[in-house]
Amino acid sequence: MKYILILILFIFLLVGCSEAAPDGTYEVTKVVDGDTFKVNFEGKEETIRLLLVDTPETVHPSKPVQPFGKEASKFMKEKLAGKRVELELDVSERDKYGRILAYAYDLEGNMLNEMLLEKGLARVAYIFPPNTKYVDRFQKIQRNAQKKETGIWSLENYVTEDGFNRETLEEGNASPDKEKDSSCTIKGNINSSGEKIYHMPDGQYYQITKPEEMFCSEEEAQEAGFRPSQR
Repeated sequence: MKYILILILFIFLLVGCSEAAPDGTYEVTKVVDGDTFKVNFEGKEETIRLLLVDTPETVHPSKPVQPFGKEASKFMKEKLAGKRVELELDVSERDKYGRILAYAYDLEGNMLNEMLLEKGLARVAYIFPPNTKYVDRFQKIQRNAQKKETGIWSLENYVTEDGFNRETLEEGNASPDKEKDSSCTIKGNINSSGEKIYHMPDGQYYQITKPEEMFCSEEEAQEAGFRPSQR
């Protein structure tokens, strides 16, 4: 009996020390990219990772900006920036990086995970039991987006089981509108060390830099994870 009481007390202490955000509504402090954002939880900033979906990269330290990554980020910023979001947890609360795993809803009650899939801005991914509550529903939505060739599904061989195909980016499908827009003159380049640097037209290395992404403003380049060239 003594050992049972000690065990119950130990479990109680563990539960009491948990800092994971419960289901509820929270203030969004920052949108990182299409599937990740930050909220204010009792005065502490927590990172939220959307469950069962994956959007193209825009801020990865070693990957270039991928097709439809900016669109996914823009959509999330329109929905969440400066607003509140409702979170619904599944079984496991956090991933190995300490991020809270959740389904997110806007103030109108629309689930953002589903909306990203509907718009072709995300794929169903990272299906790890026991966090599979809506996986069947998500896969049905994804199939509809595939049939309509919406968003990421409009690019042949872009979406794979392992993620988004980098060769699609290298073939020139990343930002066709930017290439046509003469006002987007800031060159984004990734050096041999994987560092993302942007070059202004009056910069020392601007003319010899081969861009992997073009930006219309410094703010846009910085949001994509690029830093300014020092020369």
